[in-house]
Amino acid sequence: MKHIGLESSPTHNIAGPEGSHSQSTMNFGSCRFCGSILRTLFCDLGVSPLSNAYLTVKQLDQMEPHYPLRAYICENCFLGQVQAFESPENIFGDYAYCSSYSDSWLQHAKTFATYACERFALTPSSFVVEVASNDGYLLKFFKEAGVPILGIEPAANIARMAQAIGIPTYVKFFGEQTARALAAEGKQADLLVGNNVLAHVPDLNDFVNGLEILLKPEGVLSMEFPHMLSIIQKNQFDTIYHEHFSYFSLATVQRVFDAHGLEIFDVEQLSTHGGSLRILAKHKGQKRHPIKPSVSSLIALEKREGLQSVDTYKRFDDQTKKTKRALLEFLIKAKDEGKSIAGYGAPAKGNTLLNYCGIRTDLLDYTVDRSPQKQGCFLPGTHIPIYSPDKLRETKPDLVLILPWNIQDEIISQWKEIRNWGGQFLIPIPSVKLVK
Repeated sequence: MKHIGLESSPTHNIAGPEGSHSQSTMNFGSCRFCGSILRTLFCDLGVSPLSNAYLTVKQLDQMEPHYPLRAYICENCFLGQVQAFESPENIFGDYAYCSSYSDSWLQHAKTFATYACERFALTPSSFVVEVASNDGYLLKFFKEAGVPILGIEPAANIARMAQAIGIPTYVKFFGEQTARALAAEGKQADLLVGNNVLAHVPDLNDFVNGLEILLKPEGVLSMEFPHMLSIIQKNQFDTIYHEHFSYFSLATVQRVFDAHGLEIFDVEQLSTHGGSLRILAKHKGQKRHPIKPSVSSLIALEKREGLQSVDTYKRFDDQTKKTKRALLEFLIKAKDEGKSIAGYGAPAKGNTLLNYCGIRTDLLDYTVDRSPQKQGCFLPGTHIPIYSPDKLRETKPDLVLILPWNIQDEIISQWKEIRNWGGQFLIPIPSVKLVK
């Protein structure tokens, strides 16, 4: 996959596609989709390490790379984006995230597989391909339904987990080159799926062009990604991290897909990841799937809510600062009162939150995670230790800060026993609140 990033330092007195600009104009680089000059910063989260760069004990005393974490909005296509400081190979070549450790996400995947098989009449003669297939969390349900499958996953360690449960998986980065190779082998997809991958690709045009190539003439493309409307309205600044190169509204995705011969014919708003979209797309001109009113209705809603106004994004940074102050004030007060505080989860979003707020072991004793890949390691930047969830039973903390707040209902339901020793759950986003 070609590595396209943004310029790492601002310049002045630049000339772009709209002509010359004054000395006060800041140039943060160019939009990774449309190439327009980026002028508007909408969220400054300081400096941070890569959110999935978990540390071993031996690495704690070594230099740890930190990079500016700033999100910009393109005034032309309204694509949100962060600078690309590391290549996809360095970020995703060896990855710590496994989808199967969330029960609610597994149920979401199972429900989608059933829905897709019914709506698109998938049979043993159909072919389902998932891009960024992770540990096989989704494709295994299509396999159980008797539908042939193929996963494409760049992280070799995660791909091996999928292969171990019988999910055929190509260990490759996806883009035009990979798509052409698969198409030449006759492996175009009747259903092409990409869940929470669109944000992770720095070369957006190459990636979407690859989707168009891999999709059969009458095939359907299904993609899920965090919705910019939820990010803005629900103060989800912790969704911003270096591994998430881009942030999308439906209007922006429609524009990107249209440029590559794809047409969105349906969209659904989901509760996953704090508010996501599932879009269904087809090749332009394909008549099998008429365009549903849901597409124009949601784009109209986005416009009414200000997603096509630069001023909306300019106001977002103040929300993040307010949340930072409130969370720090709460944690400091709790510590001054002698309370013990532990975290639940070690998600990428949690690392954005903790590094931005400067929360370390002086405020958060430790965190726990169900993933064995993370247990025994330390969070990047803050160096907070990660244990098995059993640690909660051993230490009985007064407060448990839920870092993957998007699955708070699942966690609270699984850990009702915390209330038995008088413990409480602390939710940081969209605003600080206690759950007894």
